Amino acid sequence: MSDNAKFYENWEDHIVLGPLVNYFRTNVGIMAAFTILFVALCFTTPYFLTVDNWINVLRQISLNICLAVGVMTAIIINGIDLSGGATVALSGCVAVQCIVMFGLPVWAGVVVGLFVGALVGAFNGSIIAFTGMPPFIVTLATQNICRGAAYLVAFGQPIRIKNETFEVIGTGYLGPIPYPVIYATVILIFCWFVLSKTRFGRKIYAVGGNREAARFSGIKTWQVELLVYTFSGLFAAVGGIMLTARMASGQPAVGISYETDAVAASVLGGASFTGGVGTVGGLVIGALVLGILSNGLNLLRVNSFWQYVAKGVVIIIAVYIDMFRKRKQRF
Repeated sequence: MSDNAKFYENWEDHIVLGPLVNYFRTNVGIMAAFTILFVALCFTTPYFLTVDNWINVLRQISLNICLAVGVMTAIIINGIDLSGGATVALSGCVAVQCIVMFGLPVWAGVVVGLFVGALVGAFNGSIIAFTGMPPFIVTLATQNICRGAAYLVAFGQPIRIKNETFEVIGTGYLGPIPYPVIYATVILIFCWFVLSKTRFGRKIYAVGGNREAARFSGIKTWQVELLVYTFSGLFAAVGGIMLTARMASGQPAVGISYETDAVAASVLGGASFTGGVGTVGGLVIGALVLGILSNGLNLLRVNSFWQYVAKGVVIIIAVYIDMFRKRKQRF
């Protein structure tokens, strides 16, 4: 038998097939739901499979991916980040106000907006790491702080901006691909590289798997938490900038419940609330499921209120499946 034959005899060792098959094996439920949903929409609405519709789906899930990458990483270290939606609003309002009120160039306004998002994440990470307060409480409080700050920055009303250079950030295309899809793809590749190929990525999984053991092995858990939440805030700010650019205005009221979609995408993608589990590939599947669900319900002209109900049901089912899977693994 040749060396190549021996290598491919065990597909689990394949650099591409191994992770894919392993994901399918551990997430049979969500893959089955994804397949059923996809096939059902193919037969119920002819517009579903068109190129224009799929470009629209990818554009819509790009924002959720920006938030969900940070949320998933926080979940991996056995935490949570509920401040993403408010960070989207705050970073967008700050960027636009810097350009409109203070006359900064577009690039400077964008940098300030991104800095604010990273600062929010660092604030979360610092409190969680150095006080031991529950991440749920800390990020929930930060959510309210950021929402109030967004209204203060915007003086309680939308900030209009007429600047083609800024607007193209959210509305431009590279060939047939919208810029937001490119931003989300870059963030996904970065996160995949960090989690899969770096020492810091191994530290993230170690902290989530067993914090005490990680600490005794010499890992600075406070450093891991601080960086994870900082990146989460930064990625949320990226989403905030591109959403604000697409709307051509800073909206302090946007982003409500965005963190819910981010958590749902993470859990649907296989991330576990017990920590130590989560992959970028799974996150993409989870975001696609939610995106296709919303898109399909829109195409079928289902009342938008029912979409909230559907997403809530999906989250409950996903968490239950996760609990059932973990319970089964123990026994």
